[in-house]
Amino acid sequence: MLSGMYIHIPFCLNKCNYCDFLSFKSTVEEREKYVDAIISEINMYPKFPLETVYFGGGTPSLLTPEQVKRILSNLDIKEGAEVTLEVNPKTVDFEKFKLFKDAGINRVSIGIQSFNDEKLKMLGRLHSSSQGEEAFFLARKAGFENISLDLMFSLPNQSIDDLKDDLNHLFSLKPEHFSIYSLIWEEGTDFFAKLEAGVYKETENDLEASMYELIIDSAQKNGYIHYEISNFSLPGKRAIHNTKYWKNEEYLGIGIGASGYFENVRYKNVLKFPEYYGKILDNVKPILEEEFVNDDEKEIYEYILGLRIIPDGITPRGKYINLCDELVKDGFLVKNNSNYTLSQKGVLMANDVFDKFI
Repeated sequence: MLSGMYIHIPFCLNKCNYCDFLSFKSTVEEREKYVDAIISEINMYPKFPLETVYFGGGTPSLLTPEQVKRILSNLDIKEGAEVTLEVNPKTVDFEKFKLFKDAGINRVSIGIQSFNDEKLKMLGRLHSSSQGEEAFFLARKAGFENISLDLMFSLPNQSIDDLKDDLNHLFSLKPEHFSIYSLIWEEGTDFFAKLEAGVYKETENDLEASMYELIIDSAQKNGYIHYEISNFSLPGKRAIHNTKYWKNEEYLGIGIGASGYFENVRYKNVLKFPEYYGKILDNVKPILEEEFVNDDEKEIYEYILGLRIIPDGITPRGKYINLCDELVKDGFLVKNNSNYTLSQKGVLMANDVFDKFI
């Protein structure tokens, strides 16, 4: 049963140097027009009682609390649902946090990326380390009891000591949840151009592996559960919405460029505003491409995505039992009765493990 919705807000203050996400600068008028459009898109689908709503981007906190409230008022949201808003520290103050909470947001994910001012400047982030921490404290003061922080590692010229400093800052704040991703060199970004020009170098594999192991060890020492490849939480504070993805559950994706999974079809929305607004005006779902997922493909998704949830793992069927047993012999999986989970080696080489199922 579908019970989650992702809403894409594609607007940013500026394009970060590493980012290839679908995002644009915008005016107040453009944001208002877009909010009207996504409400129209929402109303093209049947109403489902939602356990999770996730405003992602881009920078959803560029919206006004009133706009967020207007969107949420068009949804059937269950009592106790997780309603998340991604936040850029430069776009919020105490009053705005408080109004977001009053509008129905009960979880915020703050894009910190680093607590090192030099690294933040390199990344193209507009906030400083102190502003990132201040955003966390303001969210707490406004009454948010479920805060996630986003960080990055394996940055150009980042040392183990640099990462230790970031982790020390992170754990001093004690957020309920944090995500930490290694840098991906995406074509078309400023970072990729500098990589090709020899200005930047990729982090050596051994150093990146050491960084990842440091993150895992430090998190566990500070009471966090490593529950997904890049995600850590205090007990009982997993990201409920994102867990739906990893459990291969259906969800609606709303907005330009959004992806969804509905009635056994994985779909992606159009990527250009003229097409998006045109389809909305014609009262047509703004879908660019669709992929019907048959039972065999659904099973593969179930295993690949399910293994990402490290404590839970998967219970394979048929021929996949033999495959999992082989992966146990190779040291990538651990077997407990009929359940299989990633080993420490498997976590470090997760993409290689997932490829075995394709």
